[in-house]
Amino acid sequence: MTNPSPDSIAPSLALLEQLAHEAISTLPASFRDPATHIRLRVEDFPEEEMLEELGVDDAFDLTGLYDGIPLTEKSTADQVTRPDVIWLFRRPILDEWAERGNVSLQELVSHVVIHELAHHFGWSDDDIATIDPWWE
Repeated sequence: MTNPSPDSIAPSLALLEQLAHEAISTLPASFRDPATHIRLRVEDFPEEEMLEELGVDDAFDLTGLYDGIPLTEKSTADQVTRPDVIWLFRRPILDEWAERGNVSLQELVSHVVIHELAHHFGWSDDDIATIDPWWE
């Protein structure tokens, strides 16, 4: 592993979003297109209301969140009032990445995205493991 140069900067929100889109582009074909219809949002931290709703005390404990109705619970009669969203939280992701020290940022972002997609698609742990070897 090469050492970062002294003038390196922290990965941006835009870079994390790009990595998330790349993770989606590597999904099996049957999931790739439906996954592109989920909105991606990348923020530094989750909003206070989000943390309170989830009962999370420390914002660094939440790297991602699926906000929507899972496909296993949707009905064709449902009125779509807002898009499904996958939230990624840059600072907690970067904190976990630094703590781990043994995975690439792409691997970690992919792992978080796939975990959140699992909520949307209703995947089991076995389903996730076929897509994300890290899950095994």
